[in-house]
Parts: sequence; C-alpha cells; structure tokens
Amino acid sequence: MIRFLYGHQLDAFPRLRDTMFSDRADQFKRRLKWDVHVSEEGFERDEYDDMDPLYVIAEADNGDHLGSMRLLPTVGSCMVNYHFAHLLTGPVQSPLIWESTRFCLARHAPRKTAALLMLAAGEVMVGFGVEQCIAVFDQRMVRIYRLNGSEPEILGSMGEGQDYIGVGLWSFNSHAREAVCQRIGVAPQESRTWFDLHFGEDNRLGQVG
Repeated sequence: MIRFLYGHQLDAFPRLRDTMFSDRADQFKRRLKWDVHVSEEGFERDEYDDMDPLYVIAEADNGDHLGSMRLLPTVGSCMVNYHFAHLLTGPVQSPLIWESTRFCLARHAPRKTAALLMLAAGEVMVGFGVEQCIAVFDQRMVRIYRLNGSEPEILGSMGEGQDYIGVGLWSFNSHAREAVCQRIGVAPQESRTWFDLHFGEDNRLGQVG
C-alpha cells in the first residue's frame, strides 16, 4: 500500500512511523555510515522532520514500513539550499519545485519498492501541480535511477565512486509514468488513484502531459 502522510499525521500510524524512523537509522547510520543522529529509541530524525513534510510511504500488509521519502517545497527551508549549496550555482526556490530527501528502503523491501516510491512521488507532483523535484543522491542511487528509467538532469556534483554526491532535477510526464508502471506491473489508472484516494480528486491541480 502507498500512503501519503504529513508529519502531523504520523502519530495515527505508530507502527508505520516507528519502523520508518528505525529503518532510516539502519540504512543511513549502520549501512551507509552517514553522520546522522540516532535516538535512544533507535530512530533517525532531523530538523526537517519537524517541518511537517509530506512522506511518501510504501507500507507492508502488517503495517510495517517498506520504503519512504520525504517531500518539502523549496520555497521554505530545505536541505539542498543549506547543506549542499556548494553544489549549486544558486539557491533553488520555487513553488513549482519540491525537494525529496531521506529516500529509504527497508532491508526486507521487495525489489519493486523503489520504483513504487518514485511513481507515487510523481503522482504527488502531478496532483499538486509541481513541475519538478530536486534531490541530492549518492553513487548507490545512480543504479536505482537507471534501472527504473528515472535518471535526473544533473545540476551539480562532486567526488567519484563511493564519495560521489550529485544534485538532480526530475520531471514527471506520461512517458515516465508508462515506463515505470510497465516495469513494476502497475496500471497507470491505478497509480493515478493513489493521490485521489488520499487527497480527493477535487484537490488535483495538474495533469501529466
């Protein structure tokens, strides 16, 4: 199941919330060795989780977290303009561009989870009339993007191999939707309903072109 939840809604899904933050600790701290803070409860959270972001979450049948990403508009405080400004020629600030961070996959997540999250994020972009999504990524994500046919426009990068860090910009169109849907066996009509089921069809602003 795909869920779209704002930060203030997470407490209504405590199992999903806790397994998401614990999976983030497992991925970013233990596996990737990032310099992130992990609480005594074993959760990875940062100041951007306190800004009521929109989470795109893949949920298992038992309520556990399988994968997620965090979305914030670039018109407010966001990581790319603060922590990774040295990779850009100037700040990215537009109501039509949102930032994606903390792309996380649980150890036991099915292989198609990454593609599901990317597709769901695309439906959010369309539904809210967002034209592009920006994200910082490392070398491991390059292969994931390539496999799922969602390679970004590179705005800046530094380093090589395991030290590589890039900033990419994504757009979402009917071709991208069809490609990802075909790859993971989801009908385009089904992915379009994810947004409508959570936010209501009346709140849809955009259409894929």
